[in-house]
Amino acid sequence: MKILVLPGDGIGKEVTAQSVKVLNTIGKHLAVELTEAPIGGAGVEAAGDPLPTATLELARKADAILFGAAGVPGDENLPYDQRPGASLLRLRKDLGLFANFRPVFLFPELIGASTLKPEVIEGLDLIILRELTGDLYFGEPRGFRTLPGGEQQGFNTMVYSESEVERIAHVAFRAARERRKKVCSVDKANVLEVMQLWRKVMTHVGAEYPDVELTHMFVDAAGMMLMRAPRQFDVMVTGNVFGDILSDCAAMLTGSIGMLPSASLAGDRKGLYEPVHGSAPDIAGKNIANPLASILSLAMMLRYSFNRADLADKIHRAVSTVMSEGYRTPDIFQPGMKKIGTAEMGDAVVEALNRLPS
Repeated sequence: MKILVLPGDGIGKEVTAQSVKVLNTIGKHLAVELTEAPIGGAGVEAAGDPLPTATLELARKADAILFGAAGVPGDENLPYDQRPGASLLRLRKDLGLFANFRPVFLFPELIGASTLKPEVIEGLDLIILRELTGDLYFGEPRGFRTLPGGEQQGFNTMVYSESEVERIAHVAFRAARERRKKVCSVDKANVLEVMQLWRKVMTHVGAEYPDVELTHMFVDAAGMMLMRAPRQFDVMVTGNVFGDILSDCAAMLTGSIGMLPSASLAGDRKGLYEPVHGSAPDIAGKNIANPLASILSLAMMLRYSFNRADLADKIHRAVSTVMSEGYRTPDIFQPGMKKIGTAEMGDAVVEALNRLPS
C-alpha cells in the first residue's frame, strides 16, 4: 500500500498526524509504505509552489493519498496558480479525481451536538456525491476584465459536457444499488442551461437502472430539505459548486464539520481522502481541532482503495467506542462529557482499537 501523506496547512497537520497514528496501529500486519510531502502553504515554503513538482510526481505514483488541508490567510488575493488553497484543485484535476463521496451519518452519541431536533436527524445516513473536476471551479474562460468606463468585472464559467455528467451519474446509481436504491439529482435547471443538460443526462442514464428510484430537486429546495427532512435522502448527486455548499451545510446535521470524512476517486481504485473541513488557521496549533473526520477518511481509504472493509469497520467501531465513553473535542463538547484535545482524541481512538478483537 503506497500511501502519500499530505498534511498541508493549519489544522491539516494536526489532524493528519492522528490518522497516521491510527494507520500505524491498524496497519501493523499490512505492507504499508508511507511517504510525506508538502502542499499548499507548506509547498510554497518548501519549493516556492503550492503544488511542487516533486509532490505531484509522488501523488501520481501513490495508490492513495491522505490529505489534511490547504490554505493560508489571504491566499485568495494571490493569482490562482500561486494560491495555497488552489493546490488541492490542481491535484484533483491532474489525477482525474472526479467522484467525491461525502457520507453524512450520525453517531447516536452525538445526537445532542446537532442544532436540529433529535427526531429530525435520528438514524441519519446519506451520501452527497459531488462531481469534482468540472463546473465553475475549472470552467473557462475565467478571470477579470475592465468594462467601458473603467469598471472591473470578475467572471467564471459554469460548464459540463454530457460525458462528464454521464460519468458521475453511473457512480451515483451504482452506489445507490448498494444502499437504499434512491438517487436525488440536485440541479438548478429552472434557471441554468448547463443544469438543464445535467437533468437530461441524469434522466437518460437513470433509465439504465430501473431498480433505482431517481428524483430531481432544485438546489435551493435541496438545501431546505436537508435541514427539514434529511432522512428522505439516500444518494444526492450534484455538481461541484452545489456539492461543496450542500455538504458543508450537512455537517451541521452531524454536530460538527469536524465529523465529516470524504473520498475523491478516479476511475480506478486510486483516491484522495480528506476531512471536509479546511485549514482553520484561527485554531491551528491550539490542539483543539477535531481529528475524527480525518480518521474516518482513513477508514474510507481502507474501504475504497485497498478493499479492506474489515479494517474500515474496525476504525468506525473504535470511534463509536470513544464517543460512547464520552470523549469530546471542543466542537462537539456537551456538559457532562470529557473535553480533550486533538492529540488526546487520536490516542483515545488508538487505545480503543487496541481493545477491540482482531
